[in-house]
Amino acid sequence: MAGQSKELPPWGYAVAGSAGAVLANALVYPLDIVKTRLQVQVKRKPGEIAKTTTHDHYDSTLHAIFTIVEQEGLHGLYSGMTGSLLGVASTNFAYFYWYTVVRELYLRYANTQKPGTAAELSLGAVAGALAQLFTIPVAVITTRQQTQPKGDKKGLIDTAKEVIESEDGWTGLWRGLKASLVLVVNPAITYGAYQRLREILFPGQSNLRPWEAFVLGAASKALATIATQPLIVAKVGLQSRPPPAREGKPFKSFVEVMAYIVQHEGPFALFKGIAPQILKGLLVQGFLMMTKERMELVFILLFRYLRKVRAERVQKIVDAAAEKGKAIADTAAQQAKKAVPITAK
Repeated sequence: MAGQSKELPPWGYAVAGSAGAVLANALVYPLDIVKTRLQVQVKRKPGEIAKTTTHDHYDSTLHAIFTIVEQEGLHGLYSGMTGSLLGVASTNFAYFYWYTVVRELYLRYANTQKPGTAAELSLGAVAGALAQLFTIPVAVITTRQQTQPKGDKKGLIDTAKEVIESEDGWTGLWRGLKASLVLVVNPAITYGAYQRLREILFPGQSNLRPWEAFVLGAASKALATIATQPLIVAKVGLQSRPPPAREGKPFKSFVEVMAYIVQHEGPFALFKGIAPQILKGLLVQGFLMMTKERMELVFILLFRYLRKVRAERVQKIVDAAAEKGKAIADTAAQQAKKAVPITAK
C-alpha cells in the first residue's frame, strides 16, 4: 500500500488488518444484525398486518433495534457474533495477506514504484477474490444465524449442518460465491479510494494520525457501499432463508434475487438497509484503518526489536566462534613450539 513500510512480511500486515477489523466489527455488531434483517425482509403492503418474514416487520433502523431488544433481549443484537467475528478475522487476514503479496509482485514485475488507479483497483479485486474463496462458508453460516427466528436459534456447528442438509450439500456453504466474487469491487473501491485520498490529502506521509486514518477509511467505505448496495442486498438474500412467498425454494443466483426484489418491492428496494449499512461501514472502516495503522506500527517496532535481538545473537555466535578459533590456533602454535624435532642417528 502506498506509504507502507516494507519492514513487515505479508502475514504481519494481515494480522494487523484482521485485528483492526475484529475490534471495529465487535464495536458496531448490532448494526450488522439490523442491516441484515432489513435487507432480507419483504416489503409489507399497505394495510397488511400479517408477518411477511420470520421476524416482525421493521420500519427503520431504530425501530429494528428497539423491537429486537424487546422481543429477544439485549443479547438478540449480538446473535451470531462469534461466527461473524471469525468470518471477519479470516476474511480480512486473507484479504490483507493476498493484497500485500499481489501488490509486491506487481511492483516487482511492472518495474514501478506506485500502481495507477486502475491497477490499484485490480489488485484489490484479485486479493478480494482469493479471500472470498477461502472464507465464504463462515459468511453463509453467520447470515443464517442472524436471520434465525427467536425460537430457532442454533450455534455455529448446528447452523452449518442445517445449511448442508437443507441446501445442495457441502456446496451450500459456498452459496452466494458468484455474488461475493462480484462484490470484490467493494473492497477494491474502498482501498483504492483510500490510497488515492491518502496520496492527495497526505502526500509523503508514511504514518497517519488516528483521526486521519478514521476519516479516510470512513469516506472510502461510504463511496464503495453506495456503488455496490444492490449486490450486497442480493448476496444477503442468497445466503439467508428464502422468503415465505417462495415456500422454501432457495434462490439460484443473485440476478434472480434482484429480479424478485424489483418485482415485489420496486427498484428502490435494492437499496433497503442502506442507512445501517453505510453507518456500519463508516464506523467499521474508520476504526479498522485507524487500528490497523497503530497495529502496523506495533508490529514494525516488534520486528525491529526481534531483528536486533537476532543480530546480537548471531554476532555473539560469530564472536564466540572467532574466539574459539583463535584459541585453537594459539594452542596449536604453542604445541608446535614445544615439539622437539627427531633427527636420524
